[in-house]
Amino acid sequence: MRSGGFVLTRARGSMRKLLSSLAVVLATGVSLAADLSITAGSVLASSQATIYNGTAGATITAGQVVYRDASDSNKIKLADADASATASRAFGIALNGASSGQPVRVVTADPALTVGATLSLTAPVYVLSGTAGGIAPIADMAAADYPVVLMVATSTSVAIFNPTALAGTTLVASP
Repeated sequence: MRSGGFVLTRARGSMRKLLSSLAVVLATGVSLAADLSITAGSVLASSQATIYNGTAGATITAGQVVYRDASDSNKIKLADADASATASRAFGIALNGASSGQPVRVVTADPALTVGATLSLTAPVYVLSGTAGGIAPIADMAAADYPVVLMVATSTSVAIFNPTALAGTTLVASP
């Protein structure tokens, strides 16, 4: 399956494993870390990135995860895993800061995105946070969050970025 300019393979099997791991994390209540601390000036798209140019519908900082609000002329706003189904539809990561009404460039997919933060290779999967615009390790995902996998770290500074909402998925932690 092609998405955002690069090929996704074995998505079903990988997604099943990801959800299995997530269920274990939710069942144990383990939290590994807080949201990534992103240096806005260090967020860099690779030459293979897919870029979208839009208009901010809120104040946005480079490195924050965003969505397009169809009910507001597709303005770019901060994505949030626990706000609503609409706000959890992560569309990309902002490359520049912008106030409402200003232009904003968004990376929608990138096989080599420099995130502007230190990434873990032992827990390389990152998801949309319950904090507006934030990126969290998968272990920090709460049971009530809309599950959106954002990226997988390939080094301590670079990740394969391709936001994937697990639409219609309910996470259930077994006792």
